Formats: sequence, structure tokens, C-alpha cells
Amino acid sequence: MHADAGVWEAPGRVNLIGEHTDYNDGFVLPFALPQRTTVTARRLPGAPRWTVRSGRADAPVSFAPSDLQPGRVGGWAAYVVGVVWALADAGHDVPGADLAVESTVPVGAGLSSSAALECAVLTALCDLGDLDVPVADRPRLAQRAENAYVGVPCGVMDQAAATLCRAGHALFLDCRSLAAEQVPFDLAADGLALLVVDSGAPHAHVDNEYAARRATCEQAARDLGVPALRDLDEVADLETALASLPDPVARRRVRHVVTEDRRVRETVAALRAGRTRDIGPLLTASHASMRDDYEITAPAVDLAVEVALDAGALGARMTGGGFGGCVLALVEAGAADGVRDRIAGEFAAHGYPPPPSFLASAAPGARRVG
Repeated sequence: MHADAGVWEAPGRVNLIGEHTDYNDGFVLPFALPQRTTVTARRLPGAPRWTVRSGRADAPVSFAPSDLQPGRVGGWAAYVVGVVWALADAGHDVPGADLAVESTVPVGAGLSSSAALECAVLTALCDLGDLDVPVADRPRLAQRAENAYVGVPCGVMDQAAATLCRAGHALFLDCRSLAAEQVPFDLAADGLALLVVDSGAPHAHVDNEYAARRATCEQAARDLGVPALRDLDEVADLETALASLPDPVARRRVRHVVTEDRRVRETVAALRAGRTRDIGPLLTASHASMRDDYEITAPAVDLAVEVALDAGALGARMTGGGFGGCVLALVEAGAADGVRDRIAGEFAAHGYPPPPSFLASAAPGARRVG
């Protein structure tokens, strides 16, 4: 429905399990957070032009159709310009707009603040311009904004979570087909809680490490003769297949992706069956794989996981693209404070800053709220 003004929001996300599988056409299991990015927008009359301001930035950024070329606008505003560019490039008549952005999604914590911004802006512009962009198509469009305009080689998981998630559910997503299943995920009903701890280690996707891992996976898929590493999931003897790769680093990377896809499916099966506690060891195994095979953890992240497990967590893992960011700890509902305090104490003993933390619950995806 056409709107001249309104308020739209999109959430940050936690990926329960399934790391670096999305750009390998694999499976992921994120859920949306209550922390949101909010866009207050109004349509501007006349020739298309856009202005965006943020409570986290000193000055607004204005741009015109001539700026809708990758590389013309940088910084945080590139995510906004990228969405306008992707819409226009797909043939949509994007309305000019004034956009004011506020967010409670932590930046740099691996909770997908960038996708929350993209999807909040995308939802607002689709409503302001009454654009014919089906909700199911929006994750790919937002991903293209980040890949082609911003220059981040991310997969589609973050944008899908920000767009498609429902309250009280995790999103079982096939990143090849975008087939999605809403899997019930109500920890409180099971007497459990999910503690999210920000390690404080810097986290960024626009870096050589992330891109290098994606390139390694794509080359390995070519070497193994499969469209994507997801297709190795049907290989009965994975180690024999890996032995054909001459590079030991590539073998480790591939082993992580294939085993992580399997862990995602096992986690979904446990949740469907109401065996929520059984996902704990899968979370911990995921972290070990990220640490040892994909090599994307950091000392503060590993410490948080180790302390959480020692303090009684049923499972713990890093979440997000890696090299920093947040840790998840699945705990009994009454044990969260104790685990949090133990982690804070060990961080202090190791000279790390106090780690922010919160209890996560599954919230809805992008929507109009005013």
C-alpha cells in the first residue's frame, strides 16, 4: 500500500547454527532479535533525491540518481545507497525520500547491523513507492546491495533473517532455493535461555580474511566437481573426497562447511522433536569446527566459550562471520546470571573489557510499525 510517510523496522539476528554455509548454498538457522533498526521516512516530491541521517553519524548524507553507481558513496550510508541502487537496477521506480535511522542493534558484534539497516530501508521504500517487490524476493535484493554496491561478499542469510523471521521461531533456510521453514524456538517454555555475550573483539566483514575463505570454498567446489560445497553433503566418505584436494587448508575449510550443514539439519530435527537440550553439543561442535577447521575465532571468543561450558552451559559457540563478535551460550533458565558472571570474571582476569551481554528471544522480521 502506498504511504507518504511512516516508520519501519528490521531486526538484528543471531545465527543459532550454520556459519559460513550460506555462500556455499547450504543451510542456516538464524532467528531475529528484539534489537531493531528503525527508519522514519517520508516521501519527497519532485525529481528523485534522497537524504539519510543517523543518530550514530554526525551529518546527513544526500544523494541523487547520479550517485547510484557502486563506489560513489562509502561509509555507513553506502548500505542505504546500495538498496536504492539495487531497486533501481532491478527496474523499480524508487521514490525520493528523507530517511532518519536509529538502531539498537550493536555495531561490529556479529549481529548483522548492516542487514537490519538494508532491510529496514528496503521495506520503507517498497511501501513509500508501492513497489512490486514480493517479500520472498527481498533478501536477494538486499544481498545484492551489499555484495555489488558496498563490496561485501556476504551470503543471503542475514537479509533473509531480517526479512522472513517470525516471533517465537528460528528460520531453517536453504540458501540455494531460499525455501524456508519456521521452526518453533521458545526456550522459556523448555526452561532454557540463550545468553549472548559480546566478546568485544573487533568484527568486520569487509576484510581479506572473509573474502579469502569464500574464494577458497568456491575453488574447492570447482576442484571437486560440484556446483557448491553444499552438494558434498551427500558424499558418504567425506574424508576420501577431501583427500583429493592437495591443499590442507582447503581440506579444513571444506570439512567445516560440510559438517556444519549436517549440524544445522541435526539441530532442526532436535527442535522439531522438542529435544531442545540436545542441541547443546551441536553448538559446541560448531564452535570447535570454526576454531580449528575454518580458523575464524579469536582469543576472547574462545575464552568466553570455554568459560561458559565450564560454568555449566549446555552448549556454546561463536555466532556470526567471525574474527570477533558474539558468543551464544545455551543455559538452564536460572543459570544465566552465573554464567554471565563467570565470563565477566575471567575476562577481567585476562585484561579484557567487561563483556556486554543479554538474553536473546526470537522476534519478528521487517515490518511497518507506524
